[in-house]
Amino acid sequence: MIRLEKDTWVVVADGEKAMFLRNDGGAVTPSLTVERVEQQDNPAQGEQVSDRPGRRADHGQGQRSAMEEPDWHQLAKERFAADLADILKRMVQRGRIKRMVLVAPPRILGEMRDQLHVTVSDTIVAQIPKTLTGHPVPELQKVVIGDLETM
Repeated sequence: MIRLEKDTWVVVADGEKAMFLRNDGGAVTPSLTVERVEQQDNPAQGEQVSDRPGRRADHGQGQRSAMEEPDWHQLAKERFAADLADILKRMVQRGRIKRMVLVAPPRILGEMRDQLHVTVSDTIVAQIPKTLTGHPVPELQKVVIGDLETM
């Protein structure tokens, strides 16, 4: 069982939004307070693509095939995960974060894990693979505490 000690940060992220919450209460009565929110505008893939996919010549006369369009929406999510890793590095190096719980969907958690500096990794006491950015803080707190109690 992992306890949410005082001054433990809970970073809840997805590919478009990150909330930085700090436990102002103790391990017995946690109380998460939003300290910072980062957000990026990332429209759906269909809204980011304006033209038909490119075409290329195939073997055979007059035959052409469509080229696959990059997934700009997913690329922006991955870029956001890298930016978030940089923010966390600065916060850890400045001494603001000493203990952290990281909450993100599995794919974003993996992207972040690949980008995290060793000093940030050393502060992580738990990782929760869930999407919780759309939840209100009281509900988010219940889910995080419940998940930590089962670890």
